[in-house]
Amino acid sequence: MANFASNQYDVVVCGAGPAGLMAACTLGRLTGGARRILLLDKKEPWKEPIFCAEAVSKDRLNSLWPVNDSFVRGNLSGIYFTSPKRFRAEFYSKDCGLILDRAHFHHDLSDGCVSAGVECHYDALIKKLEKTTDGWKLSVQSSGEMVEIQSTAVIDASGPSCKLTRGIECLEGIESGDTDLEPAIFAVADGIEHSKEHIELFFGSEFESGYGWIFPRDGKEVNIGFVLGKDVEHKVPLRQKLLDFIARDYPKATVKAVYGGMIACGQSQKPMAKCGLFKAGDAASCVNPISRSGIVEALLCGKVVAESVKEWLDDSGANRSSIESKVLSRWMELLGNKHLQVARAKVGFNKISDRQFDRAAERLSRLPREKQTLFRIFFNVLWAAPSLIWKMRSFLR
Repeated sequence: MANFASNQYDVVVCGAGPAGLMAACTLGRLTGGARRILLLDKKEPWKEPIFCAEAVSKDRLNSLWPVNDSFVRGNLSGIYFTSPKRFRAEFYSKDCGLILDRAHFHHDLSDGCVSAGVECHYDALIKKLEKTTDGWKLSVQSSGEMVEIQSTAVIDASGPSCKLTRGIECLEGIESGDTDLEPAIFAVADGIEHSKEHIELFFGSEFESGYGWIFPRDGKEVNIGFVLGKDVEHKVPLRQKLLDFIARDYPKATVKAVYGGMIACGQSQKPMAKCGLFKAGDAASCVNPISRSGIVEALLCGKVVAESVKEWLDDSGANRSSIESKVLSRWMELLGNKHLQVARAKVGFNKISDRQFDRAAERLSRLPREKQTLFRIFFNVLWAAPSLIWKMRSFLR
């Protein structure tokens, strides 16, 4: 039977990104081997490419998963905020962040799952998910075979497209996810002059309703790319737009590979659980709306969902609907409400003109580095666009 230990599980976790890996590992640890937990993905989670810029807050990551050198590419000590005319403001904070090696990071998370007693299969494509009277039936293609697996509960950590749960009648209200997806594209390149300890972010109409970036990787290579707003009209193909940006600003660069896709970019307020199915990470659209960051968010969301699933499994059945309804409120209390505040600010931020970005960045670039705090950067942008202060008043309270 395609090497599965059983055809009956208490929980099947679908997707081995940060949310799925964290959910599976946390649930395994919480249940102490007393529950059958299965983690499925169609490919090994450490296989490249991994569609992410790989930067995280050091403190936030360490609070959720112990940092070790095996999955750290480098340390970050700041961010450059760069305007359309390439005026540059700098936020400096020694060792404030990390650049991850996502492949090794996922391997570490996967090792944690195995240590916690989770059965992991990374050659398993879930072809169909169906509700049954006593749980869920999954049709899984693995090692050339089709296998049917029964599970009491399911965690959907399969990403933002929500294909897994689409069209399932009992999941009305959560089945289709949010349509708040945006196009992102990036290249791995070398020959680009950059600071090994800084992220560089680019703002302005060139990256309409989004931003561009350079993330260091290993001192030679960088991740260079951009994300645009979901409603932006693409006058040229995104790949060509990226290559034009690189050729114009970094003519000595060598592009090694280009990757792209649609990414989640907002905070959903739809239920995160129903009928024994729980959503986590991008599948639940639990992403910072402005930065579009999602690694630490996915880890935290996976942890919250795993704790809820443990409570749900331990319940006799009478309170399971109540437990499901509380998953969203638990997430919102921890981080979701902050995301909604950021989403309100995003509307105004996207209206800042190139001239206003340039004025703010040029003014900040004349200050000593120690005075270029995030507080000053934020309010100098507002100073350059004073009408936004009134528009963003609910965020600033």
